Amino acid sequence: MIRYHDEEWGVPVHDDRLLFEFLILEGAQAGLSWETVLRKRERYREVFDGFDAAKIAQRNTARRKCAFSSPIRGSFETG
Repeated sequence: MIRYHDEEWGVPVHDDRLLFEFLILEGAQAGLSWETVLRKRERYREVFDGFDAAKIAQRNTARRKCAFSSPIRGSFETG
């Protein structure tokens, strides 16, 4: 949490992939502590194809819905 605060929070971002990552993580934070979201960040990266919006857009509907359900509540197929 301290590393996030010191190295990421409040730092201007111009990279689309990183902006998309922050958008997803901020959405996931609703109802959860930020610490919980940061602990699960690597899982979010797996589920959201490294936060590559183009890859996610190419998924079929079922796979997209799976990713946008809660990736921290348990395991589910991401392949």
